[in-house]
Amino acid sequence: MSDEHARVASPFHQPKAVWAVAFACVVSFMGIGLVDPILPALAKDLRASPSSVELLFTSYLVITAVAMLFTGWVSSRIGAKQTLVVGLVLIVVFSALAGTSNSIGGIVEMRAGWGIGNALFIATSLAVIVASASGGFAGAIVLYETALGVGIGLGPLVGGELGGISWRGPFFGVTVLMSISLIATLVLVERTPRPAKRMSIREPITALRHRGLAIMSVTALCYNWGFFTLLAFTPFPMHLGIHQLGYTFTGWGLLVGIFAVFVAPRLQRRFGTPRTLYVNLALLAADLVVIGAFTTSRTTLIVAVIVSGAFVGLNNTLTTQAVMLVAPVERPVASASYGFVRFIGGGLAPYVAAKLAAHFNVHVPFYLGAVAVVLGIVVLTRGHSLITAAERAEGEEQLVTVEPVAVVGGTAPAVSPSRVVYAPSSGGRRSPIVVAVDDRPGSGQLCASAADLAEALDCPVEILHVVETDLAMDQAIETEDTTRTAAALKALVDLVVARGVSATGHLLEVVGDHGDVGRRVALFADQQHARMIIAGAPTHGPLAGLLDASATAQLARHTHCDLHIVHFVPPA
Repeated sequence: MSDEHARVASPFHQPKAVWAVAFACVVSFMGIGLVDPILPALAKDLRASPSSVELLFTSYLVITAVAMLFTGWVSSRIGAKQTLVVGLVLIVVFSALAGTSNSIGGIVEMRAGWGIGNALFIATSLAVIVASASGGFAGAIVLYETALGVGIGLGPLVGGELGGISWRGPFFGVTVLMSISLIATLVLVERTPRPAKRMSIREPITALRHRGLAIMSVTALCYNWGFFTLLAFTPFPMHLGIHQLGYTFTGWGLLVGIFAVFVAPRLQRRFGTPRTLYVNLALLAADLVVIGAFTTSRTTLIVAVIVSGAFVGLNNTLTTQAVMLVAPVERPVASASYGFVRFIGGGLAPYVAAKLAAHFNVHVPFYLGAVAVVLGIVVLTRGHSLITAAERAEGEEQLVTVEPVAVVGGTAPAVSPSRVVYAPSSGGRRSPIVVAVDDRPGSGQLCASAADLAEALDCPVEILHVVETDLAMDQAIETEDTTRTAAALKALVDLVVARGVSATGHLLEVVGDHGDVGRRVALFADQQHARMIIAGAPTHGPLAGLLDASATAQLARHTHCDLHIVHFVPPA
């Protein structure tokens, strides 16, 4: 094998189109904390009350929430790239208008238009990156998560530095950076095909009839109430300068990214989603109580705000995973429904916080935020059994068997795709070889190697294709089209059967990080009492493996049978 073929792909060796969208993601995520450092300056320079200034968050997030109901309708009709471009145009236009406004009311109105663009961008940016990536979808997810972390971390820092010049600086900064992203996207990103199915506007609303999705969405609304009370209102009692506020919220943003990407998946695997969420929400509520009790202590406020980034990062990832596990609807519909409800809580909280502080005192908003988060824990208990059952179903995963099931020496009976649970093999059943395949071109070589060994060992072959729903903080994306995957899997089954070997194909859907694939393949092999697993070599380098768990590494760690790694050799 040549050095060129042996070299694994890096998530950062991507086409220019991917880098264009990734840069836009950085700027978009900067917007979360960009205005925090300039809130007190806005109130002073424009002679506005804190409640009026907090409307910058309210208009932005409430409009984003409502727009989430329409993003699927739009993108399913004009395609992901076109939707992304429309979102970028709106962000450029309204951020520029916000910078030219001379009243707080004008800025609030422009932030509402900015929110529409943000919703369109959020809904499609991850899909466009994955579709354009050459380093595989695992590398694309890593790149997206990197952009997310950099954007959240840099947002307050850039806002503080530009805000130190003028409160208009952050708005014009976004205009310039997003204009660059818009031009790069138009030039470098290829047109994406329109989805085969069009989403209706009603689907995200009607999806909330499902108990699990409604419970998780209300839990997220309560959590966001506490979170945005902390994010949007703490700059006022801190009494810090613009630069100092920027540094404080930069520390907060760094913890958000670290705990969302690195820590959340590990805690979820060890303790389960419900237990981890209970503890995390309780800690966030306690953090809000500390802020409310010590609003006169600048040091306490700074430490409490920075520490809260850990709780925010954990909750964003874990709540999104829980939504995808319990929602019995398509992923885009679930994301739209969930985003609509949770952003409502985030939008209303800052305005209410400022009003409560004006009518009572500065402590009350934070205590109310803590109560809201505790209420979220109570709501979450109503869905505990649903989440636990969904996690157990993934742990004892029911597989969709692809038809037909080919049998050597006869005509395969026509069967419908069905749910099948594998019990321990009975006496005399030959232990199969399990082949773990994906959407890479080397899957045929894996199956050919399996057929060679199966002929020698006189045993059947079970071909397993795992379809991932990958999470990047509070975004989820299906990495493959299940219909096309099923057709490709059937072709692999036919390939093995043509060699005179009994073979069956299975599809398995997994929600989580890339490493979960390896663990599920190992579990499937245990359930089959497999004598061997055949898998492909990792396709991303050590840096990607550090940022995103390797499926092959996790498979090697959890398997209880022989593991045969096949290196893909492209045809001459």
